[in-house]
Amino acid sequence: MTNCNFLKKISFFIAVAMLSLLSEKAFASSRIKDIADFEGVRDNQLVGYGLVVGLNGTGDNIKSIDFAKESIISLLDQIGINARDGQLKSKNIASVMVTANLPAFARHGSRIDVIVSAMGDAKNLQGGTLIATPLSGADGQIYAVAQGQIAVNAISAQGANQSIFKGVPTSGKIANGAIVENEIPFVLDDMTNIRIALRNPDFTTSRRISDAINANLGVNVAKALDPGTVSVDIPEEYQGKLVDLMTRIEQLQVQPDQMAKVVIDESTGIVVIGKDVKINRLAIAQGNLTIKITEAPFVSQPLPFSDGETIVESATFIDVQEDTDSKLTVLNTGVSLQELVDGLNALGVSPRDLISILQAIKASGALQADIEVI
Repeated sequence: MTNCNFLKKISFFIAVAMLSLLSEKAFASSRIKDIADFEGVRDNQLVGYGLVVGLNGTGDNIKSIDFAKESIISLLDQIGINARDGQLKSKNIASVMVTANLPAFARHGSRIDVIVSAMGDAKNLQGGTLIATPLSGADGQIYAVAQGQIAVNAISAQGANQSIFKGVPTSGKIANGAIVENEIPFVLDDMTNIRIALRNPDFTTSRRISDAINANLGVNVAKALDPGTVSVDIPEEYQGKLVDLMTRIEQLQVQPDQMAKVVIDESTGIVVIGKDVKINRLAIAQGNLTIKITEAPFVSQPLPFSDGETIVESATFIDVQEDTDSKLTVLNTGVSLQELVDGLNALGVSPRDLISILQAIKASGALQADIEVI
């Protein structure tokens, strides 16, 4: 009975260990659709120039923004109103740029979101309405027309001596604010070959993708052309059924590889260290030297009944302080990310000091990784 319970416990621990290993492996893997895109299946950027009306006195100053004035006159001309001889003084109109992304395979009559941004000196677009604005692609063709009420996710309040702004009131969004008028021609079934573009090009990852596709399909149809491209010939069984093939490919699990890299944002002091970062054996000491200079003015008066004059002089005091709690830490060869962080934390370094230390380690040749400063 005792042996039976012992075997059950051993079996339980083995099962837990196997599940942990499987979960770790699954966690490290990613679907192909999450790390790559099919070439040709992408968004297209659209842009247009328009006018926003209905603002509560927060629009452009027409006297100083000439292109806004000309745009208003041109708009009124289109509806049969001649305003060229009049004096336009309205501040309820703003000239804006309208941008949008046209998704792949967007069909005629479907709707897309648009972003509206002020071009002139408008203070706030809250409550404004965008007048029908054609949106063009890079080829100059009109693919959508935008119009609607602008939603501004910002707050602004202004008084005589103080103003408060939260967010950007000169930019807003119109959900489903544009209607697709023209489609971009692209027929999947006419393709005899598809290409997969990696979002983070890497030789190892592209090879793993091609191997995974060949293993799943059972035929050698995939080939890694370069770090960012994998070419797949369409098997005979998927001729005319390219959507089924792409669906099968994008669900395959692949473990992406990455370069050892340290990313530093000097403006915010953020440091991101990749898991494959290694360092050679070295010693690190971190300390601070503070020099404080103080100027103390004092008045110097002459002796009584003398011909001298009262003058103001200054005394200079210099105080030098050195951090006596500095420690010397030795890091061995092949130290992992966790050990590196633990060693630097043992020194009590701040994020700014950490940036300087990492750059010094890289300069010494002990850091086996690239440092990217953004």
